[in-house]
Amino acid sequence: MPFKRYVEIGRVVLVNYGPEYGKLYVISDVVDQSRALVDAPDATRKMMNFKRLALTDLTVAIPRLASKKVLNAKLAEDGTFAKFAATSWGKKLAKQTATANMNDFDRFKATATRVKKARAVRKVFNQLKKAAQK
Repeated sequence: MPFKRYVEIGRVVLVNYGPEYGKLYVISDVVDQSRALVDAPDATRKMMNFKRLALTDLTVAIPRLASKKVLNAKLAEDGTFAKFAATSWGKKLAKQTATANMNDFDRFKATATRVKKARAVRKVFNQLKKAAQK
């Protein structure tokens, strides 16, 4: 089965390790076999190892070593970060972030809601089970 995501200029990548974990960048140049020059609207251009990057399905049509102005314009025009947030991968990351930022009372409320839902499901299940036995 062929690959669908290639390392290319304009490919949107997600950092999966290090201090920038969870941030989206765009590849602006490939330095060598193991590193790329990445850029983002709210970050400085930097070199990153491919081991720290996860390729997404999204691409941006930018020239090699595009200026920050061109990059920002293309990202805003395509709505790239909003598109990523709408994907299942983006929703999963948002959910993980929300869970990590919960305080003790929020965790308690979530547990109470889960218990209440399980009780309602169990009640209906037992009623159906009892009806089937008759």
